[in-house]
Amino acid sequence: MENILDRFLRYVAIDTTSEPESMSQPSTNKQLMLSELLVKELQAMGISDAALDKYGYVMATIPANCDRKVPTIGFIAHVDTSPDASGKNIKPSIIKNYDGSDIVLNEEKGIMLSTRDFPELANYRGCTLITTDGTTLLGADDKAGVAEIMHAAEYIINHPEIEHGEIKIGFTPDEEIGRGVDKFDVEKFGAKYAYTMDGGEIGELEYENFNAASARIHIQGANIHPGYAKDKMLNSIIIATELNGMLPVNQRPEFTQDYEGFIHITHFKGTVEETEIQYIIRDHDLAKFEEKKKMIQECTDFINRKYGASCATLKLTDQYYNMKQEVEPHYHIIEKAVKAMEMAGVRPSIKPIRGGTDGARLSFMGLPCPNIFAGGHNFHGKYEYLPLESMVKASEVIVNIIKLFAKED
Repeated sequence: MENILDRFLRYVAIDTTSEPESMSQPSTNKQLMLSELLVKELQAMGISDAALDKYGYVMATIPANCDRKVPTIGFIAHVDTSPDASGKNIKPSIIKNYDGSDIVLNEEKGIMLSTRDFPELANYRGCTLITTDGTTLLGADDKAGVAEIMHAAEYIINHPEIEHGEIKIGFTPDEEIGRGVDKFDVEKFGAKYAYTMDGGEIGELEYENFNAASARIHIQGANIHPGYAKDKMLNSIIIATELNGMLPVNQRPEFTQDYEGFIHITHFKGTVEETEIQYIIRDHDLAKFEEKKKMIQECTDFINRKYGASCATLKLTDQYYNMKQEVEPHYHIIEKAVKAMEMAGVRPSIKPIRGGTDGARLSFMGLPCPNIFAGGHNFHGKYEYLPLESMVKASEVIVNIIKLFAKED
């Protein structure tokens, strides 16, 4: 079998950054380079039906090798990386037998992965760490998940003595921009249950996520020569900052944790004449989620009452919902994931996702799909790192889940 590290390094060498402003599916053609490679590798393993469709989805099947009736299970990861940081020319550093000290990522730029800022590094003393060179993200989100699924698939195929039911493999594009399963065909995929390998540190198991919405507000001002602006000018930048200042400071993400939701400003661009602000709205509790959306609407309405009915235009869009209500009725799939981790010597840590995954939307599409750790830390930026041992354990967990489903009565 190929070393899982070599596999991961091959995948991160391909730039697969998604693009939120693109209207195509997938949003960038470069994602297809990795997807096409994955199809070839799956076929080389002997998975003959591995295929890439026109929307950028890879689907493949490992046929059952036992006569008992076993539920079809799936494992899913996404190929794209976040547009929040460059995914081009990624040059990972491999630190063997990590000694627990600060890590210099880029000496020239003075960029350091410090134990003061990231105290969880202490948990990985003696491990092999994969880091960035301080200029790009790493791509562990979610190429670690991709590599773990591919490694587990090869292991299952090379060990026919392991009895299993039908296994489905899926790789999606555009998860990082919220469009990962827009055209995913659940019926074609054919799994009864699935797991996304898209969580963070080792042991994470998640079946609760944020309810999510986006808010885009356009402020229309009136640009008048400043020498003659009295009682005439409406400075859209000033109005936009006024609106933002109406939102509660303690509901910003930097002041929230655990089950606490937030309203997060992600974009602010403007001139005197017009300004656009964008927010993401998140909360695990549906009632609190609706309250946050109502607050944005009320702030917009106030601006229009103060400056004129056409001053502020709000576009509010729900993105995904908390999958807990769809997964909890099938709690045995959580119990199997817990058992699979324990079998691998991993301590399970069930916690809410302070974000979302493809699995959240898939759960509402009829495919209950909790989320399992992929092993990385500090996603979407230059401080991202991945312990190799976490990736190996994640792949082992996949194999254990497969074994446990085959033992069902």
